[in-house]
Amino acid sequence: MPDTPIIPETITVHLGAPDSTAQNVTLPFLDYVTNVASSEIYPTWPENAIRANIYAQISFALNRIYTQYYRSRGYDFDITNSTAIDQSFVQGRDIFDNVREIAGEIFDSYVRRRGSVEPLFTAYCDGVEVSCNGLSQWGSVDLANRGLSPYEILTTYYGDDIDIVTGVPVAGLTASLPEFPLRVGSVGDDVRTVQIRLNRIAQNYPAIPKIVQTDGIFVEDTEAAVRAFQEIFNLTPDGIVGRATWFAIQAIYAGVKRLNELDSEGIRLEEVTKQFPEVLRQGDSGTGVLSLQYYLSFLAAYYNTIPAVAIDGVFGSATRAAVADLQTTFGLAPDGIVGPETWETMYRAYLGIVGTVPEEYTVSGAIPFPGVVLRQGADSPAVRVLQEYLNRISQAYPSIPSITPTGYFGNQTESAVRAFRAEFGLPASGVVDAIAWTAIADLYADLIASDSLQDGQYPGFAIGES
Repeated sequence: MPDTPIIPETITVHLGAPDSTAQNVTLPFLDYVTNVASSEIYPTWPENAIRANIYAQISFALNRIYTQYYRSRGYDFDITNSTAIDQSFVQGRDIFDNVREIAGEIFDSYVRRRGSVEPLFTAYCDGVEVSCNGLSQWGSVDLANRGLSPYEILTTYYGDDIDIVTGVPVAGLTASLPEFPLRVGSVGDDVRTVQIRLNRIAQNYPAIPKIVQTDGIFVEDTEAAVRAFQEIFNLTPDGIVGRATWFAIQAIYAGVKRLNELDSEGIRLEEVTKQFPEVLRQGDSGTGVLSLQYYLSFLAAYYNTIPAVAIDGVFGSATRAAVADLQTTFGLAPDGIVGPETWETMYRAYLGIVGTVPEEYTVSGAIPFPGVVLRQGADSPAVRVLQEYLNRISQAYPSIPSITPTGYFGNQTESAVRAFRAEFGLPASGVVDAIAWTAIADLYADLIASDSLQDGQYPGFAIGES
């Protein structure tokens, strides 16, 4: 198990008893929490009771994940929706607005026993039809009506030696929660992150007006975009980016990127190269496996015979099955082991698809990693695309110099690459490998979302007659 708990980006739920043939559903962890809470408690309960129950539901699920309760037993899911042993999850159900907002505020928290890092197995029951050695849901309502806080409610059932851990890292979200809520008058990188991501989300939700300048200054157009976002996603439309709105923006942004791009920001991509690393098989881990999973997931978008896999650097059963399917697709022996022949076949297929993507940058997004590391002296259309991307980024980040898009990788291009790497915390270098390309292309795609409007979308500035 991991050294310390994190809030996972997703959770996989088995829709039935563990040994049943029911379907598995993978969804964002926050969506899971709001579903469980809406399935098990009433929105009319006192807020402190709702909060206490959600803390218990989060901790219950995190305990299952942290201890690998099911996966260590050979199952391919994290939790079930069988209320006899786990929590109620109803696929497709409506979510209560106040539950969604409260969950968005506290989903990066959990209960633990003092002196322990493991999320507490917070057993609970309704307290009416079923009694248990844990939280009574209806009992929590009585305690809340008597004025007890969420923490006091939890200590009533789990003892005085518990803590509520807050601010737990959230996997897949590269932007951490700001120290203070963002509002008109706020300035800084957190504001710029919100502006860029709201403009990107607005591509899919045209009711959100565009923010004119993603300059890190929170003025009226940013407030208007925040309000529209909050209205669409059933948050209090106050125009302030607090915890619930911040996490909702990050979650919706990640979802939009997964819909629109093959390379989502959640991918922990360290290096993708054409060099064959070594023979890879189930049980392996590391950079070579990350590269393998990157290529598999890319090809899965084009070959329905190849399933996408999680890009986590661990060669598990799902990766082995995807390798075997790739081998079958290309006429190789399906042994699930990646040797030189399998690697080269996979890489050639990747380049064949990348080669069909127009080399010109387009308003629809950024092209994927071209498969070749770019460095000083390179002269190719891919270099020109890189230069176009860096020029657009330089408009939002003045620390990155603009360059003439010639297609030749000279001193100016290297300086811009070094400045980009320094700005975004990449290792100091003037080389564009896969991680640098992905970071540059992702940010470029976010920024060009600021430049185009959907039908009927407010442009973020007054339109007058010339």
